[in-house]
Amino acid sequence: MNLREKTLAKMIDQSYLKPNATVQEILKFCKVVRRYNFKAAYVLPTNVPILVKELENTGIKVATAIGFPFGANFPEVKAFEAEKMIEAGAEEIDMVINIGALKSSNYKLVYEDIKKVVDAAQKVVTKVILETYYLTDDEIVKGCQISKDAGADFVKTCTGFTPTGAKVEHIRLMRKTVGTKMGVKASGKIWDIDICLSMIKAGANRIGVSKGEVLIDELHKKYNGSYEIEEIKEE
Repeated sequence: MNLREKTLAKMIDQSYLKPNATVQEILKFCKVVRRYNFKAAYVLPTNVPILVKELENTGIKVATAIGFPFGANFPEVKAFEAEKMIEAGAEEIDMVINIGALKSSNYKLVYEDIKKVVDAAQKVVTKVILETYYLTDDEIVKGCQISKDAGADFVKTCTGFTPTGAKVEHIRLMRKTVGTKMGVKASGKIWDIDICLSMIKAGANRIGVSKGEVLIDELHKKYNGSYEIEEIKEE
């Protein structure tokens, strides 16, 4: 794959998830999203209507996070939140799993948690945030397997609210577990183009960041706007 600036932009989920975000800041965020034509724009739930208006007819997906950032809500609450967000105009949903349930081997609850959101979302793309910072490799594998069984579209590394973010070895493990027909999103502390490229090479096909414009600009300046990446093959 020849990764060019436009290609990379369409792999980026640009986010503005600060709890103290003002309307003015969200409007400024939307200007950046439109200028770079990112794949999706993520804000907290009550800011979704602003995005729906500001990104109308741009082709950029309006997206939000539910059960965020801790994932400790009841499954029914997450499902209701997903329904409300889709009614408000969200086109992609990122949900945080019940991390404690996964670590307690309560796989029935983990599955129910994800499945209720997937069912509520219907055809809307659903990404499952595993919060890999808290998980062992075996737990990451199990989280990926359950997410796949529950019908989610993507598995994702982190919320960005933990001390460390996405790791190449975790992306590689997640991709190996879910195969090539499910998405893998790298998110958390992806601050420069080389970190970003390492995630894509490891198997990520979506990148979650708050400064996607930095990645695009660095690809242009450091690699003349083009970087060759070998396609991920099914093992």
